[in-house]
Amino acid sequence: MIARYAGALVRAILVAFVIAMPSLILPTVSADTGQIVALIGLFAAALTFFEYASVYPGLVEFRDAPPFNRIRYASLLVTVTMLSIVVLARTDGSTLARFVDVIGAAMARSIDIPYSPVRLLVLMLPETATPAQVEIVRTAGGIAYMTSLVTLGYFVVAIRAAGWPTRHGSFNVWVNLPTFDPTAGGDVVERLRRDAWFNIALGFLLPFLIPAVIKAISASFSPVTLSSPQTLIWTVTAWAFLPASLFMRGIAMGRIASMIEAKRRASSDAAEDHLLPA
Repeated sequence: MIARYAGALVRAILVAFVIAMPSLILPTVSADTGQIVALIGLFAAALTFFEYASVYPGLVEFRDAPPFNRIRYASLLVTVTMLSIVVLARTDGSTLARFVDVIGAAMARSIDIPYSPVRLLVLMLPETATPAQVEIVRTAGGIAYMTSLVTLGYFVVAIRAAGWPTRHGSFNVWVNLPTFDPTAGGDVVERLRRDAWFNIALGFLLPFLIPAVIKAISASFSPVTLSSPQTLIWTVTAWAFLPASLFMRGIAMGRIASMIEAKRRASSDAAEDHLLPA
């Protein structure tokens, strides 16, 4: 029990840390922004602590199936940190800030092609946006999108090389997939695969849909300028991180469906061998 509480506390601190990261890196943060960040950080930390300290499942999926959530956290931390440094480079001439900004601009130019997610993210800005604002959004989008692609590639390699999810013991569907009810009806494998493909498809489409939806909303309401550093960092982070998380969830559910199907086939073969005459 003590080990579980200690692990939950460490995870809560890490979650609060990543939320506070932009405020820690950026030189100037208003008092109102600091209070909002502190409130959100405390709420997220409390939610994480109670989720991992509880024996029964809640909302967090794959909590007992590392390294799924560890990879997601590392991706979020890297994305938020890099985008914060990109924003910092506009006012700070340090070597690290300039280096990250140059690398990010190069990555953004390499994937900023017609109809690409980065191009759509830039086109989301209003026509009154300055060239400097367009450039920082393009750079941030390039870094965030490349980070999500690297995360997906690493996740696929990691789960295949490590034999995820059964290498560290048996996989409990009830604990690791609390929102999935295996008794709801229908074949579990088919439902898992259907949900897997749905998550993969949604993860692929979201980087294209989010800018289009924001652009459509801006036509009726005030345009989204992303002039605030915190707004820019978290909007671009969500634009890249949420689709990557859906992709990972879909890949993981497909892997679990294949694992269950393989176990069924092995059990069926063993039963047939048992029935054969000696």
